[in-house]
Amino acid sequence: MKRIKDMVAEANAQVAHAPATEMMALHGQEDVLFVDLRDPRELERDGMIPGAFHCPRGMLEFWIDPESPYAKPQFQSGKRIVFYCASGWRSALSARTAQDMGLPNVSHITDGFSGWKAAGAPVGQRTPHGES
Repeated sequence: MKRIKDMVAEANAQVAHAPATEMMALHGQEDVLFVDLRDPRELERDGMIPGAFHCPRGMLEFWIDPESPYAKPQFQSGKRIVFYCASGWRSALSARTAQDMGLPNVSHITDGFSGWKAAGAPVGQRTPHGES
């Protein structure tokens, strides 16, 4: 059996990543999109990065593929995409998937939203449309 820790390590070997303390510098830049992969209950409980786009992990591939009936324009914007989850595991796998699907300039926050909050970075509340 292939273990999740091995899959995350393989993903981190192939995609750009950095801790929240470094990714904070990208927040608010016009050409950067933060994508929150967490479950809606996590967003409601803990908040999210202000201005982030919420993409439930289960919809990622469908929202990235421009030929999918579920495609989202956020993934066709040409912006740098910074994925994050609670602790950096889902985001590592998602960044690798996005890269494998042909999205350029993707990365993820290695210590996730937990690291973001611990670093004292801004936190907003979820809005009905998944952006804060």
